[in-house]
Amino acid sequence: MKKSVVIFGLLLLTGCTVIPRPDPSTATYNFTVLTPSTEQPEHQHVKNGKKILVPQVTAPLWLDNPAIHYRLAYHNAAQSYTYANSRWSSPPAFLLTQQIKQKIAAGTHHLVIKDSSVATADYELHIEIEEFSQIFDTLTNSYVAIRFRASLVNNAHRLVGQKIFSTTHAAATADAAGAVGGFTVASNQLVNELIAWLNGTVNNL
Repeated sequence: MKKSVVIFGLLLLTGCTVIPRPDPSTATYNFTVLTPSTEQPEHQHVKNGKKILVPQVTAPLWLDNPAIHYRLAYHNAAQSYTYANSRWSSPPAFLLTQQIKQKIAAGTHHLVIKDSSVATADYELHIEIEEFSQIFDTLTNSYVAIRFRASLVNNAHRLVGQKIFSTTHAAATADAAGAVGGFTVASNQLVNELIAWLNGTVNNL
């Protein structure tokens, strides 16, 4: 009995406990669709363009989850980590899909269709994420990196355009909240570039 009391006391002194501690609440994030103040309101765009089908964005297996990923370039750039108590509201591929659809609907004269059973698409816009991570150069300095490949396919299933989009943006703070802020700016920048490329490609076909 005395031995058990001694062991229990040592556990308390070393910061261990036999009683599980409740996990801290998990912070859930999304990234916002930023609309430039100079952009016309959605209702002013005459929807007389092409019908665009945007399938679900695809991502590699390691990224197909709601975790916020980061890498330590100063330690081992090849190894990926995730924040324990912070996550996306949905996997980045899903969030990016919604962002692209909103941007096309709000900022172009094209129509976004839900699926091929609703209407016949003139084009399908396929997106494959290749990178979506926060990267630490040092313990306190980091940036986010996004890279994806866009492929435009016509209704004859022929590839008519393809381009890789990539950018980086500094994170304001060396944590998940800083990463989310960086991802918001970077994703909006890339999606705006994507929409400009989509418009230019379709107009030249």
